[in-house]
Amino acid sequence: MTSDTPPIHLQADARVAAVRAAFDGGRTRPLPWRTAQLRALDRMLVAEADAIHAALQADLGKCAIESRLTETAFLRAEIAHALKHLRRWSRPKRIAIPLSLQPAHGRLVPEPLGVVLVIAPWNYPVQLLLAPLIGAIAAGNAVVLKPSEVAPNVAATLARLIPRYLDNDAVVVVEGGVAETGALLRERFDHIFYTGNSAVARVVMTAAARHLTPVTLELGGKSPLWIDDSVDMKAAARRIAWAKFLNAGQTCVAPDYLLAAPGTAENLVPHLRNAIHELYGNNPRNSSAYGRIINSRHVERLLTLIDPARCVIGGEHDIGERYIAPTVLHPATAGDASMQDEIFGPILPVVTVKDAEAAIAFIRARPKPLALYAFTSDRALRQRLVDETSSGALAFDFAVAHLGAPDMPFGGVGASGMGAYHGEASFRIFSHFKPVMRKPLWPDTLRLIFPPYGKTVEHVIDLLLVRG
Repeated sequence: MTSDTPPIHLQADARVAAVRAAFDGGRTRPLPWRTAQLRALDRMLVAEADAIHAALQADLGKCAIESRLTETAFLRAEIAHALKHLRRWSRPKRIAIPLSLQPAHGRLVPEPLGVVLVIAPWNYPVQLLLAPLIGAIAAGNAVVLKPSEVAPNVAATLARLIPRYLDNDAVVVVEGGVAETGALLRERFDHIFYTGNSAVARVVMTAAARHLTPVTLELGGKSPLWIDDSVDMKAAARRIAWAKFLNAGQTCVAPDYLLAAPGTAENLVPHLRNAIHELYGNNPRNSSAYGRIINSRHVERLLTLIDPARCVIGGEHDIGERYIAPTVLHPATAGDASMQDEIFGPILPVVTVKDAEAAIAFIRARPKPLALYAFTSDRALRQRLVDETSSGALAFDFAVAHLGAPDMPFGGVGASGMGAYHGEASFRIFSHFKPVMRKPLWPDTLRLIFPPYGKTVEHVIDLLLVRG
């Protein structure tokens, strides 16, 4: 920063003020503007795919196919879904009016909240910045985007590309680290959408409280996976290994740990070893499909979670290369280092419990996870998991891929977050559904409940309000 450069907080103030002026001027409200911006974003994802994928490769070691699957193609599907349904979503909705207020007409009119701040994490730095943007634009908002500085190549690439394709007055990118994020959080927004960890989420909520700004928090937690011997172990192991080691385990909805009865766990481990070999070959370090840890600090953090005495698969690592092999710890216990906090890396502890009853008790004794997975053919157990556990999502016989269904809202509960998005849920979370009601002056039925009060009013209250 030169001596002529304004302080960070003044830069943030100016950027937010400019975006708010665009919103206040009505720029973002018309449906043609919204659809044009969504189509422009889709064009960017197609035309600039090589640059985006190269940035993801540099930051996370992602191959182009995985980047397309989990980032650019994922976003294009969200855009296509929004464009297909936007006119219906934005249409006012008639609501019923009770007899006591007749004759009258009522409707809910969706209106944009205003200026939205989106703060993205580093693990899926394109998807998790632009997916909320899709919903915010669809709802007619102006948006300030804060990409993660921990994925610097992606942040720089998006900061360069987005102004080329989107309305520069209504959608802006602010690069930087903690200081820039802090400066933005001092500004007044109409909604803040944060994806990341719970420690920063508390900072975001504290800042939002100063302006009574609503927030959406997409956090994480230790997502458990139960498996029993009623399923095909070979097929289950392939799905578990893919979900766990996708993006080198740096996925908020990845299975964080596995629960199984002792015999099932012993049977599963060789199948996991074979599945890892099928997916990534003899040496995952040489597989183009296997990514890297975001930085050396996170490699060192993850290595403290690997107990050599429990390491039955993997464990190989190279800090300089930011590489940790797909790793399975067995038998893990609740007191292990790997079981204290969300792992967010390619390490899978296998915890043995007596049975499904004990597994449910184990899950219920811990904070509500972002996802819960169960591989079982037992229909009664499936229903028990639906009825007796709470999680952001619950999936049977697969993991992670539920995010690909745009009509299924994605979000956490309790410590794993608040609010949900994707598809119509994104439109709703960035909208206010304003009740609009009209009651003609004639006939003036409201006179029936005006003073002076007497028996007539009592009869009207009983007949129209209480009995309906």
